[in-house]
Amino acid sequence: MTRDLKYTRNIGIMAHIDAGKTTTTERILYYTGVNRNIGEVDKGSTTMDWMVQEQERGITITAAATTCYWDHKNEQHKINIIDTPGHVDFTVEVERSLRVLDGAVALFCAVGGVQPQSETVWHQAEKYGVPRISYINKMDRPGADFFGVIKQIKERLGAKAIPLQIPIGSEESFRGVVDLIKNKAYEWDDDSQGANYYEIPIPEDIKDIVYEYRLKLIEGAVEERDDLLEKFLNDSDSLSEEDIISVIRKATLELRITPVICGSSFKNKGVQCLLDSILLYLPSPLDIPPVKGINPYTEKEEFRNADVNEPFSALAFKIATDPYVGRIAFFRVYSGKFKAGSVALNTGTEKRERIARIVQMHGNKQIPLEEIEAGDIGVAVGFKQIRTGDTLCDEKHPIVLELMTFPEPVIGIAVEPKTQADIDKLSLALNKLAEEDPTFRVVVDNETGQTVISGMGELHLEILMDRLKREFNVECNEGKPSVASKEAIVNEVKHREIYKKQTGGKGKFADIEFIISPADPDKKGLQFINEIKGGSIPKEYIAAVEKGFKSAMSNGVLAGFPVESIKIRLIDGSYHPVDSDSLSFELAARIAFRESCQKSKSILLEPIMKLEIATPEEYLGDVLGDLNRRRGNTENVTVKAGLRILKTTVPLAEMFGYVTELRTITSGRATSSLEFSHYAETPKIVMDEVLLRLRGMVIND
Repeated sequence: MTRDLKYTRNIGIMAHIDAGKTTTTERILYYTGVNRNIGEVDKGSTTMDWMVQEQERGITITAAATTCYWDHKNEQHKINIIDTPGHVDFTVEVERSLRVLDGAVALFCAVGGVQPQSETVWHQAEKYGVPRISYINKMDRPGADFFGVIKQIKERLGAKAIPLQIPIGSEESFRGVVDLIKNKAYEWDDDSQGANYYEIPIPEDIKDIVYEYRLKLIEGAVEERDDLLEKFLNDSDSLSEEDIISVIRKATLELRITPVICGSSFKNKGVQCLLDSILLYLPSPLDIPPVKGINPYTEKEEFRNADVNEPFSALAFKIATDPYVGRIAFFRVYSGKFKAGSVALNTGTEKRERIARIVQMHGNKQIPLEEIEAGDIGVAVGFKQIRTGDTLCDEKHPIVLELMTFPEPVIGIAVEPKTQADIDKLSLALNKLAEEDPTFRVVVDNETGQTVISGMGELHLEILMDRLKREFNVECNEGKPSVASKEAIVNEVKHREIYKKQTGGKGKFADIEFIISPADPDKKGLQFINEIKGGSIPKEYIAAVEKGFKSAMSNGVLAGFPVESIKIRLIDGSYHPVDSDSLSFELAARIAFRESCQKSKSILLEPIMKLEIATPEEYLGDVLGDLNRRRGNTENVTVKAGLRILKTTVPLAEMFGYVTELRTITSGRATSSLEFSHYAETPKIVMDEVLLRLRGMVIND
């Protein structure tokens, strides 16, 4: 049945680890009637954290989807929610979720405030133009500071945070909120697990604060529209709730403000107000611009509106493996509708794909659907080949929607099965995991036969190893973690390569001259510039030269690490009318790459991480001393909630086992968070050690 899309919301819940995302989602499911009982992270009974590893560790690893319904002003709204992980190792789950969501709830801990991963997910939302509302959670915790967090949102995220509520009390005395738009106070009933809340008089001790912030809110609202300003000047009490809400909604959708509300999800306070705010201020599929794509046949730009009467188009944003039905694909429908059992064109593989069943997920439970329409999120079951980022569309109206980009893995370990009988099982299992997770790579070294798996961090690989054991029954031996270094060249070099082979009959011939140098600062990968004049190399061979250089970049000359970026200017060459072909020029480019890199000075690049540490002051000296030993570069030290906050950059190679070491130094009282920052040149003494270890030989200058 076709629903009015203005009553649909596709939202994500995003935050730093341990800000309370999953707890908040569980409360939403309870108050919307989806769950009869409240799931608790501490007890491992949550709906959204359904993986064994998630329940054991109390963290979210995969983005879980669910659907609930919430009535507002006698209108039932459908809310599709994706609960995303907070740990930086699983940031890809946030990235691909934000790509298909219309709005997001940014959760902040009232004590921790804006933390490193808060910044990461906020900027990811900025990248995809996703409107946000902010929910300051854990107002019941010791050290909770509502206005302090608002200040951090403004200063650290550069956002215009507009409070719509003022908390009544904080820490142990937190009991409710004042709604600045309605100018009414509400208190939650503990006996009903927060299901009931009622209006109370605004407490005397916060009346001045409420008046001040309500006036700021109204003045800001009337500045948005001339008719409201005139109305306000004539009679300051004449503005209606609807007037203020419409202005806040418009500014939120235009990404100019982020409305801020507060609560304590664990103590069952404020969640109903959050649900109302999702409906009031976050966009429906009709509020977002038409999705843009390219017609693969005409290569012209096309748009799809959120309309069931337009041609079907959808984006597969996540592949997972279900223990009962096999591979499943989460997809967002942007236009048209699709019936279970129908055929769609997968423009990623350029093949027709029959999708046997469509379901809606609730955690790991499946609800069958006969049909799915524009603006909705569903799961495909029973298909041949769909990958993350593939576009599914109407065969007669093909389109390729904008691709998703994912970060490169930064850490790797060698793995081997404990028994020879498990070799094939391991290969199959690793391929399945790589299909699910675009930040997980599997490489087999052709010379040694060694299998190396790479990911975003130690926890990421630890979880994957655990899944190999539990889901696929493959036990592995694993080597020590190694850093996913890259290579680069320093000097500009001119090189000519003549590739000639005569074997009787038709031979091979290619001749290329080029200048190889470091890529321009803003360029990644191969920066290939064709400067051939007069047709000394035919056009059809130029593409083969570029292909040869691009494939050669996967193995640098120092230690076989990939070359991150390089610039090639093809300036001259020649060909043989009989012996030359595309393969000859491709092979010439591969050989030339190695020869020219040998001439130029090559260096190793290592991943540098952003590290933030919160430690009691008495341990500051020991922590700084340990960081200096690890080649850390401490940028600043600030004070927050009685703790010293250190912001540091440090090479990933020095960070293995750091969490355990930090606990030892600070008697378990310090916390840290780590995320990837950039690649930087490895100091020569460290580079020599790495190369010695890899080559097993003496390195001469």
